[in-house]
Amino acid sequence: MTQVSSVQPSDPTGAGTPPVHETAGENGHGATAEADASSNGVTPELSPEANGHPTSANGPTATDPSRPAQADLAKADPTVAKEPASLANGTSAAAETGVEVPAGPSDRVNPIERLMSFTIRKLAWSRLSDPRVAVSVSAFGLLLGMIVGAFAPNPETLNGGNTAGVGAVRLPLSHLFPNLLHPDAIASTLLYTGDICTCLGLAGMLWAHSQGWRPDPRRLLLAATGVVAIMVCLTPVGSSDTASYAAYGRIAALGKNPYTATPLDVLRNTRYLDVVGWLWRKQPSVYGPVATWIQWFAARIGGSSVETTIWVLMILNGLTFLGVGLLLLKTSKDPLRATLFWTANPVLIQQLVGGGHFDTFVAAAAIVAIQLARRAPALWSDIAIGLVIGLGCGIKITAVLVGIGLAWPLLLRRDWRRLVTMAVSALAVFGLEYSFYGLGSLKPLFNGSTWVSLPSPWWFVHSLGDVLGVPKGTLSLLISVGWIIAMFIVAWFVLKRISADQPREVVAPFALTYAWVLVAPWIFAWYTALPWVALTQVPRNRMTRWLTIVTVLLAVWHSSGGWVVPGHTA
Repeated sequence: MTQVSSVQPSDPTGAGTPPVHETAGENGHGATAEADASSNGVTPELSPEANGHPTSANGPTATDPSRPAQADLAKADPTVAKEPASLANGTSAAAETGVEVPAGPSDRVNPIERLMSFTIRKLAWSRLSDPRVAVSVSAFGLLLGMIVGAFAPNPETLNGGNTAGVGAVRLPLSHLFPNLLHPDAIASTLLYTGDICTCLGLAGMLWAHSQGWRPDPRRLLLAATGVVAIMVCLTPVGSSDTASYAAYGRIAALGKNPYTATPLDVLRNTRYLDVVGWLWRKQPSVYGPVATWIQWFAARIGGSSVETTIWVLMILNGLTFLGVGLLLLKTSKDPLRATLFWTANPVLIQQLVGGGHFDTFVAAAAIVAIQLARRAPALWSDIAIGLVIGLGCGIKITAVLVGIGLAWPLLLRRDWRRLVTMAVSALAVFGLEYSFYGLGSLKPLFNGSTWVSLPSPWWFVHSLGDVLGVPKGTLSLLISVGWIIAMFIVAWFVLKRISADQPREVVAPFALTYAWVLVAPWIFAWYTALPWVALTQVPRNRMTRWLTIVTVLLAVWHSSGGWVVPGHTA
């Protein structure tokens, strides 16, 4: 592992130069993450440099006489631009020199950005940016989540709403611990605290990375593997989705159609029905045929045991999460950054692995398609992209957002041949999948598109429409059209905030999936798997901070055993 040295500031008040961690880069110049970012003309995410804090690319401040001249750097490393550093880095003059300059029209920031910048400046140079502290906070947050799963049943785990614990799911490791989390507020407090700690830990690791921390991504993957191996053997936390997966798989294993039959219809008086959240007992499957086949496979192994079926689903989900991490490690231009954003991301580990959500499978299809799109254009790769997108839509229809994101730059370039090739192959796979169940299998999906829940802004529109007496059908149509339009508008603004010289095949899928998380009427923390996996390939930018905050806010808002959805409107 690369050794990291800490260069402390000479200003005891901390108002001057912040502590900087230097590391020897590949070219031997002691380049930090900021230097890597500046060579790409982009701004480090979650770092003070993105907010006008006076630090240089190589650690010392602009007034430090030990700082090498830009021309010298250019001679030593041809990747360094010859123009002034403030232009090469895409930062303002104030950021480069530490001198206040009047803000131009393009430099002005809104009050929210200003508050965010102030908060980041305070935290980024605190002890939280120490790698040891950041990793410890992350681990502590994950530990709290695992404690909640270990001491099931409780309000934050499957069947937590059953105070008697009858029919509660307890996976193998949860059997080793008694149910001690009483009163119920203890479990909720532990999980909410864990969610906040994972957010702070992630931010700390990203700040440490931007200051020169260079851990071995293979070791991060190994550590994550150990955490995932434990988590998949604990009762799912924060949602009852795995119970619904198991129920649909059991319905399919019994020879019934999960798109027309509900858990209440087929699984009455069984333990499968006992653990399904009450909101979903009368709901046919809204997942695609590929998801149904995965669920069927798990149910065939589990048989009448809902615990075994859920355990198999958890294991498959954990393996997929780690498989995505391995793919990112092998194919990303910046393997360390990609690993921090996915495999070592404590927020995602808690939400995707701890909750056992199928969004992990969708993210796997998304990153395969994105990595294929980054290759040199070829007929076989375009066909493969379409096939992968079609498979992703066969898990959850939201994979189509990645397909649209990949098609976006092709539309702008009017590359009709590639566009048609991808679309035809994706539609062929999608049609083949649904041919096994008929067009009627799409009905639950369309019905699900009318759901609205807090904290989506459309919940307020829906409530206002109810007060004004707007017909339900008209209101649902208005929201369905409105959020799609809003998604493309927000995606356009996100694209404008990311450097225009970055490949659109990578940036557009992130912009679209992130916009979807912001404006969709029905959204949960684990839905952010798509923008997170896309962000692993996007060069450093300011959107990371916002995605982190949105993910944790959603996690805290919706964290439960799936028994109550705050603000749910169907």
